Amino acid sequence: MMKQKYYLVLNDQEHRLIIESLNQLRNKLIADGKYTDAVDEVLLKIISAKQKKFKVIFKGA
Repeated sequence: MMKQKYYLVLNDQEHRLIIESLNQLRNKLIADGKYTDAVDEVLLKIISAKQKKFKVIFKGA
């Protein structure tokens, strides 16, 4: 089975907000004595994701 790729378009503010939210969740899990493996994996993917600049062009109908 072929792995499906997804692309997420975020501006700088959204990128920062996702990282902060995941980090808060991770800290809460640590405080509760729970495993953080899944959150760690997503956090690392978001942090290490390549950033690509592109233009979005809207065309009227």
